[in-house]
Amino acid sequence: MRSVQLQGQLEKMAISATTDGAAHYELVLGKTRTGLNALLGQTVQLDYQGAIHCSACGRRTKTSFAQGYCYPCFTSLAQCDSCMMSPEKCHFHLGTCREPDWAEQVCFNEHIVYLANSSGLKVGITRATQMPTRWLDQGAVQALPIARVATRRLSGLLEDLFRREVADKTNWRALLKGDAPLLNLAAERDRLFGHFSGELLALQREHGPAAIQLLEASTGQHFHYPVLQYPAKIVSLNLDKTPQVRGRLLGLKGQYLLLDSGVINLRKYTSYQVAFSA
Repeated sequence: MRSVQLQGQLEKMAISATTDGAAHYELVLGKTRTGLNALLGQTVQLDYQGAIHCSACGRRTKTSFAQGYCYPCFTSLAQCDSCMMSPEKCHFHLGTCREPDWAEQVCFNEHIVYLANSSGLKVGITRATQMPTRWLDQGAVQALPIARVATRRLSGLLEDLFRREVADKTNWRALLKGDAPLLNLAAERDRLFGHFSGELLALQREHGPAAIQLLEASTGQHFHYPVLQYPAKIVSLNLDKTPQVRGRLLGLKGQYLLLDSGVINLRKYTSYQVAFSA
């Protein structure tokens, strides 16, 4: 059994999927990556070393804001603005964007509105270039693109419409208790398109048919995650309260490590200086 010892600035786990939907995980510490699937069943340890460096400017910060930023960057960068979480609130057209040049590169790209099944049916959005990464990060067992739109704001407007009928959040506790029962996502898509046909037509007329393309014949994807055993009881581990986390690695799902001592969302600790051993 090989020994693994690494340290560096923690980033969200890198996840890829094979053609049959099997998720493969890598722990990312600075410029170093190590595969995690092969460590299933082994004892692993994370040690928070007491330092957080902003993922944008690199300055040391006592508290991480918005998963890895210092407070000045959190309050000044466009990527930390509230419209990133609620894109229907985009205010670029009002001339008040924090960083118009950054927004031109990120927000005015093709986005996808999708249905996914992680802890149950949900609607979400992602940049077209982030499929299937976004779904794997959420621990989805199924995902189906349902619309292709020209801008992030338009994706938010569609998501805001559909969430009148469908949740837009994942129940993380349900996610970590087992795989959600499979759903007919195509049927759910057709139901939403029919229910909101008038509103969708109005949006297409306002923004142009090329700006909002409904994907009525898209195909979905299925994913499965490396899990030996789901926890009988969900115990959430916190590096701020317990700087050393140790346990037998029972599984990997979404951005969570499932240990016999509890579960931990590594994305929450982006920019933390961490030592890892197995």
